[in-house]
Amino acid sequence: MRLAQNVKLGAWFLIALNLVIAFGSIWIFMRMAPAIEIIIEQNIKSLHACEEMLSTLVLVNQSEKDDKYFKDIFATALEQASQNITEKEEPTAIKAIRESYEQAFEENSEGIKKTVAAILVLSKINREAMVRADLKAKQFGNAGAWGIMIMASSVFLVGMLFMRGLKKSLLKPLEEIHSVTQAAKTGDNIRRCTGPDAPQDIKALYGAINDLLDKNY
Repeated sequence: MRLAQNVKLGAWFLIALNLVIAFGSIWIFMRMAPAIEIIIEQNIKSLHACEEMLSTLVLVNQSEKDDKYFKDIFATALEQASQNITEKEEPTAIKAIRESYEQAFEENSEGIKKTVAAILVLSKINREAMVRADLKAKQFGNAGAWGIMIMASSVFLVGMLFMRGLKKSLLKPLEEIHSVTQAAKTGDNIRRCTGPDAPQDIKALYGAINDLLDKNY
């Protein structure tokens, strides 16, 4: 019957839409993960290197260890920052640190100022990059949330239309058949199945039932 086929198609369509929502949600979360990973693995490393460099400049004159110990730590942190360049402004700041940190460890006030200023610039560059990455992740998340909401609303709307069509083409005809058969059981010989707006398959079923009732009465 065409009616049964339409019901099956409608049900499969609803299932397909729900699968689209499920896979769409997974895709959105998978796209958000790289943005968060960039914040953690790239910019955090550079900020950690900046903290290391600043701490060595502070501790070099307040520890019993020699200057070479702190200078090596500084150089290692600077190398880590150099190998983790993710923003186009970083090379300039790193170059400024390389040119002035030797003087800073020689307690040259001008060298200290330049080194600290360059480290702060490098730190600022990475903090701003983190803010941008976070904003991008939030924007993508918001767009994804709206997309999911639109898809869910579409499923709801399609579901409502499907239920409306199901009620008109199947549930109401079943109620009509039930009413007619119950009337026949109670001795009503006149009641027959009617439904001018019913689907063609249901009209054929109505006709078959009415024919049976006509033969019996």
